Amino acid sequence: MATATYPPPPPFYRLYKDYLQDPKSAPEPPPPIEGTYVCFGGNYTTSDVLPSLEEQGVRQLYSKGPNVDFKKELRSLNGELQLHVLELADILIERPSQYARRVEEISTARATLIHILELQIQRRKQAVEDIKRRREEARRLLNESLATLDGH
Repeated sequence: MATATYPPPPPFYRLYKDYLQDPKSAPEPPPPIEGTYVCFGGNYTTSDVLPSLEEQGVRQLYSKGPNVDFKKELRSLNGELQLHVLELADILIERPSQYARRVEEISTARATLIHILELQIQRRKQAVEDIKRRREEARRLLNESLATLDGH
């Protein structure tokens, strides 16, 4: 039995053999996946939802609620993270057996910091999408108004 270093390509490449002469001869790409799908045995979803810290198994270090001052919380968490790193260095020098608790505190502070930043990114993306939607709605209304004025 003969073996090859690299396997042959899948037969799909034959569908594109006339692409340079006629680009429309190639098949259309498949539609994007919507909803849930399975990849390497894990279930995934196409919706972009940021899980809460509790869902990730991490203790939340900032107050809950809609009126959180993220700038203040980020500064506080950054200072806390720096303090934990300094304490970890001190513990590694003086009491190396107690480092595990400090590493856990650092990972919790880091996860919280990342979560807040991701929340801010998500809110800004939603704001941009809202602005785009409103711009398109205003553009549509202006075009309708212009068409009505031109008709009279």
